[in-house]
Amino acid sequence: MNITETNVDIALADGKSMRGTLLEPEQRNGMNAGVVIIHDIFGFTPDIHRIGKRMASAGYPTLIPDLYDHEGDSKPLCVVKTLAAHERGKGRPFEMLNAAHQFLLSNAGVKKIGMMGFCMGGHFALLYAARNPVDVVAPFYGGVPRNTQSLEGICPVVGGWGKTDMVFGSHGERLVKHLGKLGVDHDVKNYENVGHSYMNNHDTFVFKKLGDFNPLRAKYNEVAAEDSWARVFTFFEKVLGAQAA
Repeated sequence: MNITETNVDIALADGKSMRGTLLEPEQRNGMNAGVVIIHDIFGFTPDIHRIGKRMASAGYPTLIPDLYDHEGDSKPLCVVKTLAAHERGKGRPFEMLNAAHQFLLSNAGVKKIGMMGFCMGGHFALLYAARNPVDVVAPFYGGVPRNTQSLEGICPVVGGWGKTDMVFGSHGERLVKHLGKLGVDHDVKNYENVGHSYMNNHDTFVFKKLGDFNPLRAKYNEVAAEDSWARVFTFFEKVLGAQAA
C-alpha cells in the first residue's frame, strides 16, 4: 500500500511545538481510527518509522511524535528528563502525548484513537490510556504499575512481554492480573525464550550482537514480533470494529 509521509509540527499547550511524522495510507480500513506510536528509549529512529509504516499499511493514519524534542536541550538531557517523567508518571511527555492525540483527531479526519508503545513508550501508553479517552492501547515490554488502581479506567489492551527479560519480563503477567481484576478486555501474551525489545530491530552493533549479554536480553525476535503484529491487528479490528458497529 502506498503511504504518504509528512513531517509535521505539533503544537503544545505552552506555545512551543514538537516534531512528528504523519503517515497517511492511500486506502483506509474503515475503522475511522488513527494510531499514535510512542518510541522506545532510543527515540525518533528509523526503526520507529518502520513500525509506524507497518501500522499505516494496515489502513490506519499513524502519527509518530518525538518525545525528545525539547527546545534548547541536548538529546542526552532530553532523555534524562523524559525518563524522570516516566518514573514519576506525570510531566511534559504526557502533555506531548495529549498534543499528539489532539493533532491526530484534528488533522487526520478520525474519531477514534489507538496507541502503541515500546519499552518506555509502553509504560507511557498504559498510563496515558488509563487517564484519557483512548479507544485501544498496545503496550510492549514496558513497566507496569504495581497498583491495580493506577490503570482504572483503561481501554481494551493488547500487548506482549518477553519472559527472559530480567527487568520487565514479569510485568506482562502483572498486567494480566490487573486487567483481570478490572474486568478489561485484553490479549496480553508473555513469550517464552524471548527478551526485551523483541519487536524493535535497531541496526546497531550493541543491539544486534550484545542482546544476549545484558539483563534485558534485548534482541529482535521475528517469530514473536510477527505473532504480536497479527494479534494487534486482530484486536484493533475487533475493538474498533465493534465501536463502529
